[in-house]
Amino acid sequence: MPEMLTLLLGGARSGKSAHAEQLITQFPAPWTYVATAQAYDDEMRERISIHLGRRGEGWRTLDAPLDLVGALASLPDGAPVLVDCLTLWLTNHLLADHDVEAECAALVEALSRPRGPWFVVSNEVGLGIVPDNALARRFRDDAGRLNQKVAAVAEEVLFLVAGLPMKVK
Repeated sequence: MPEMLTLLLGGARSGKSAHAEQLITQFPAPWTYVATAQAYDDEMRERISIHLGRRGEGWRTLDAPLDLVGALASLPDGAPVLVDCLTLWLTNHLLADHDVEAECAALVEALSRPRGPWFVVSNEVGLGIVPDNALARRFRDDAGRLNQKVAAVAEEVLFLVAGLPMKVK
């Protein structure tokens, strides 16, 4: 299996996850879905349920709301992996008041050495208005920096709009 990293970027509900799921199934199962979401409320539980409902046989889910580097390290060589998503992972670290810069550096290092076909989903949050509060501005800036660093180590970068992928790299 190829050792390559594909980053899929886009706005909310742009089709990033569904497209990543289509891409990964070009490789033999089992596929590992590394989920970073935490179900804090009904709306997030519904989103998680929709994602679970789309996946059928052949999928394994690994929850990694914080220790994404450890989750990736635990997977066997050659395993097709889908990480969904980096912006929720970043949110989890921001809200836990962790050293975001160090966490991001460790993640980028791990992603720079994929051990199989790895697909990583992240939101592009920097195209809108400047947020009105410091935490939201920090999140937007940290997400932008993380996306740039992951894009730099990825073999392929796709930007999704209205379910349509555009190749960026």
